[in-house]
Amino acid sequence: VQLQASGGGLVQAGGSLKLSCTASRSISSMGWYRQAPGKQRELVASITRDGMTTYTDSVKARFTISRDNAKNMVYLQMNSLKPEDTAVYYCVAALGRILTVDPYWGQGTLVTVSS
Repeated sequence: VQLQASGGGLVQAGGSLKLSCTASRSISSMGWYRQAPGKQRELVASITRDGMTTYTDSVKARFTISRDNAKNMVYLQMNSLKPEDTAVYYCVAALGRILTVDPYWGQGTLVTVSS
């Protein structure tokens, strides 16, 4: 499975960005990880084919994950961005319902939030 992510960039605090990712085939679970400089990689959000979602606590009420199964795409709408959201964001997918089991990784896209 190949994953192609896009949508990163530079935004001021309080602004918004939308990340997109296309998978090369139909897949069960999709989501986004991020890794900030000097920090461990963390799972930001995930979504199953039938729409069940999870979010890490720090992005709840600010980020929304969605997907278009017909296009094999997943999106991450990021609102009210904070400088601490600055990171490389990775699109991730898995054949099963659990995203963290044998995931496929896309290339990262950098999100920089200025204060």
